[in-house]
Amino acid sequence: MRTLITGGTIVNEGRTFPGSVLIEDGNIVEILETPSSFLCPDSCVPSAASGQSSDVSFQQIDATGCFVLPGIIDSHVHFREPGLTEKADIDTESRAAAAGGITSFFDMPNTVPQTTTLEALDEKFSIAAAKSHVNYSFFFGATNDNTNLYSKLDTRRVPGIKLFMGSSTGNMLVDSQESLEHIFATSPLPLMAHCEDTAIINRNMSLAKEKYGDDPSVEHHPEIRSEEACYDSSRLAVELATKHRARLHIAHISTARELELLTPYSTIHTPHSSSITAEATVSHLYFCDRDYRLSGTRIKCNPAIKTEHDREALQLALTDGRITTIGTDHAPHLLQQKEGGCARAASGMPMIQFSLVTMLEMVDHGVLTLERLVELMAHNPARIFNVVQRGFLRPGYRADITIVRPHAGWTVSRDSIISKCGWSPMEGHTYLWRVERTMCNGHTVYQYGQGVDTSYIGEEIRFNH
Repeated sequence: MRTLITGGTIVNEGRTFPGSVLIEDGNIVEILETPSSFLCPDSCVPSAASGQSSDVSFQQIDATGCFVLPGIIDSHVHFREPGLTEKADIDTESRAAAAGGITSFFDMPNTVPQTTTLEALDEKFSIAAAKSHVNYSFFFGATNDNTNLYSKLDTRRVPGIKLFMGSSTGNMLVDSQESLEHIFATSPLPLMAHCEDTAIINRNMSLAKEKYGDDPSVEHHPEIRSEEACYDSSRLAVELATKHRARLHIAHISTARELELLTPYSTIHTPHSSSITAEATVSHLYFCDRDYRLSGTRIKCNPAIKTEHDREALQLALTDGRITTIGTDHAPHLLQQKEGGCARAASGMPMIQFSLVTMLEMVDHGVLTLERLVELMAHNPARIFNVVQRGFLRPGYRADITIVRPHAGWTVSRDSIISKCGWSPMEGHTYLWRVERTMCNGHTVYQYGQGVDTSYIGEEIRFNH
């Protein structure tokens, strides 16, 4: 199979230019920098004279008016399988990913059972090999007592080790100083840390219940899961990573104060060379505490969405190297599980289908450039987690490609939501960008107007740590 994507504007490795992409058997063969009126050269079409088999099929994809991007990598999702499949599963959420322009995902370990044993890790890979419609991999989860398994991990298959550091999310709290020291000292893989201090959160919750009742309103969520709780935990993570020379990626930074910890490590051009990097999520970049009044618990997540000042600081950090990746922390719950307040409502929201178009909206608003968006959502996840032959449009790389169209307004409706939970905090929002086509390994897994090709199964991602 040969495919030529032509007529579009390529955004790749800091450049934007009219060009075409030639694909053969799932790999990128050539990037052709051409005028937008470029037509397929004779060399693209199999012929007897060229010595190519006449039964090789050929297709040309017209991307006129569109931008052609490397496939988006979401390095932080919770697809809930196994064990929590009433909320989501790998089939449904990978379909939502494809519709959102996401070609690869890394799933988190707080499922049932937790991905803290080799057997549980193998089970997830088996499920994805049968059900995932985009490319996939899975973090291994750290506990207080499973560091003996690190040496048995196949580091070619796993992006990193997820550490719930001082946070009880998913009942995977690592709260022993001795265990933390050992994890940072022995991890053979990048550590991705959820940083919130449980003791501070528990103290704040007790005070809030005394003042507001047993289930304080969601507006108090950022007071309970406070700036102090995030900063103290992130500070400890940075100290441990520096002490043990560990590779640390801090998940979902939510405060301006935490960004101060990252200033010594910030770099635009070579984030993979820094020992400490950080992620911002689309939710913390888009929402602020004023949005609780309208969206309520639909935007309740951990760490909490905080002030407008924090949001502005995070947006600024996208362009100076302190934030190096954008993820979703896609975490579906059923709507009935989102009822209540700070104590009762579940934390987490489904965002993967709308993450790319939300960030493209921020491009329109001048928050970042399109080239920087591609760095943060495709290039840098590949660099930081050492992904093999993905994340860039380069000859020899797998043809993971996302094609997006500007000036194509549409509104999120309940019927358009693919995630199994059936709701989104973006419902009713009108976007001016849309995902036109998502290609995994040269195969069109999603096309606007036709939906997701559910017969297609993505590939397991490989790493070169």
